[in-house]
Amino acid sequence: MRVKAFFLITILFVLSNVSFAQEHEQEKKFNAGDFVIEEVLDAYWWHIATYKGHEIAIPLPVIVKSKVRDQWFVFWSNKLYHGKEYKGFFINHHSPNKGKIVERDSQGNLVRPLDLSITKNVVAIWVSILLLFGLFIPMGKRYKQDSLQVPKGIHALLEPIILFIRDDVARASIGDEKYEKYMPFLLSVFFFIFVNNLLGLLPFFPGGANVTGNLAVTGVMAFFTFVITTISGTKHYWKHIFWSPEVPWWLKAPLPLMPFIELTGIFIKPTVLMIRLFANILGGHIVRITFVALIFIFAMFGVVAALGISVVSVMFIVFLTFLELLVAFIQAYVFTFLSAIYFGMAVEQGHH
Repeated sequence: MRVKAFFLITILFVLSNVSFAQEHEQEKKFNAGDFVIEEVLDAYWWHIATYKGHEIAIPLPVIVKSKVRDQWFVFWSNKLYHGKEYKGFFINHHSPNKGKIVERDSQGNLVRPLDLSITKNVVAIWVSILLLFGLFIPMGKRYKQDSLQVPKGIHALLEPIILFIRDDVARASIGDEKYEKYMPFLLSVFFFIFVNNLLGLLPFFPGGANVTGNLAVTGVMAFFTFVITTISGTKHYWKHIFWSPEVPWWLKAPLPLMPFIELTGIFIKPTVLMIRLFANILGGHIVRITFVALIFIFAMFGVVAALGISVVSVMFIVFLTFLELLVAFIQAYVFTFLSAIYFGMAVEQGHH
């Protein structure tokens, strides 16, 4: 029965995609590149579906300060649907600042206002935070009342993951004496990345946002790792960077070659954290969306071609989705594990 239900859902998905692709092709020529980019970029509204040329979306608050008029404006993003202009603001569809709100100055040049709008990724972050609060606050209260109580339901699934992060990541990388004070950050960053990775795989609200595939989000998390590592650095840590006793003196003076390399590494490590997570999640989203775009492309050659490629595309999408479930955990683990290693290097004491 489960196999039959799966194939039935697959067939319905294929037919709906072909129908939508044919309708889309009648409206305007399909641009695969723009389609893929629009799906992975942040947005000022949460797109749900398109029905007979009408976009069904959840509008979000736009909060901008005009640099031309030196005035704040607050309105809903549906005022900017389909290329509309509202109070001098509109969505730019060309580089630079593609997909961002812009305005024109007195010379007609495009100007980017101070933009504090509540975008799709911001809402997705709020949703993930509320979800994490809903999972871990009751779990913490239960442990506070009775730490020996056997966990049930979702808590029984979360506890082994927490113990894994504690024993195999934090304790193994930082040490038995100092790992505990880093656990709140390590657990927070792991589950934040993991939950947002999973939500990003859902094709419907509140999923579908590319939170961890956004360079600004991964950059902030990497910055926190950098700050904690820098603050935690011991005398031995900084001595190893500026005057490591294991390095020959002629590599340290008069030309400070090794100190320069070590100091550069302080900034390279969080940069690698930021780019690794961003690139892996963004790449996975792009590949999945590209297979969807193939249906629209082949719809230009008729229904038969669209049906044929739809079957192949759906099979690959299902396979990639299961693969990205594994990637969602691996990327959260890698970010957390490397952060723990950096903390362990910072607090390590010298050996004599």
